[in-house]
Amino acid sequence: MSFVPDIRLDNHPYSISVKLVGMKLLNGLELADYIKERQAKQVRTLRQAHATVPRLAIVQTIDDPVIDTYVKKLKQQYAEDILVTADHYKVSQEELMPTIERLNADDAVHGIIIQLPLADPTTTDDAVRAVSPLKDVDGLGEAPVFDPATALAINWLCAGYNIELEKHKILIVGNGRLVGAPLARMWQNSGFDVTVVDSKVEDLAYECQQASLIVSGTGVPGLIKSDMVRPETVLIDAGTVAESGVIVGDLSPDLYERHDLIITPQKGGVGPLTVCALFENVIRAAHATTS
Repeated sequence: MSFVPDIRLDNHPYSISVKLVGMKLLNGLELADYIKERQAKQVRTLRQAHATVPRLAIVQTIDDPVIDTYVKKLKQQYAEDILVTADHYKVSQEELMPTIERLNADDAVHGIIIQLPLADPTTTDDAVRAVSPLKDVDGLGEAPVFDPATALAINWLCAGYNIELEKHKILIVGNGRLVGAPLARMWQNSGFDVTVVDSKVEDLAYECQQASLIVSGTGVPGLIKSDMVRPETVLIDAGTVAESGVIVGDLSPDLYERHDLIITPQKGGVGPLTVCALFENVIRAAHATTS
């Protein structure tokens, strides 16, 4: 069962109503601030009451300045803000498996993530499966204890804005390991009405027209277009890719010209909550060692 914190914004000015009078943005940054404050308090409690410092190991094999910046400015900075230790291991492809084994055996390390892509992408499955399930805070292994961060972030986003998933016909576009597959599993296990398709489905427009809530996580720029989407649909963009140096999502820009949708913004939607969700898993992993 996935963990959903109490982050509802019932009385908040960003709350959404059922009947739309204009476009409503699902502001992940707004929710992330609340979660980050709570997590900082949890970490202080772990440190003071249990002498436990949550520690995350980030293992990377590819030499890429963009990934380096992403790790440093997002993951390590977030960790520092909430007093979690986040160590960045840059190793060769040959050193990857021994490094994972060493970190699995280190009781001071509570979470391990394999920063993708790897120098040799064909070893991805073996690498993520090698991480101990109790430390697999990305939730990508065969028997994950923790929900994958992006799927958990989307769940939080819906909970925070009081989107009643049981009342929606849900379409998930994309069935990848990071977004579509774990989110579909999470929501289907909760009994929700979920259809999953990939970006090459024969009639994507038809599938979108049948749905009242669409999550797209394919990484295909502008895949979901305005004429595919009926009024008052909830749209969550969980697919990003760099195009001409600019980060773009699965939702076409023409959707943002409409005023009858509930939609994630082009920046600050799912992304901020994904980082929160990763560290939620790290904190939970650290707390489990105190029992």
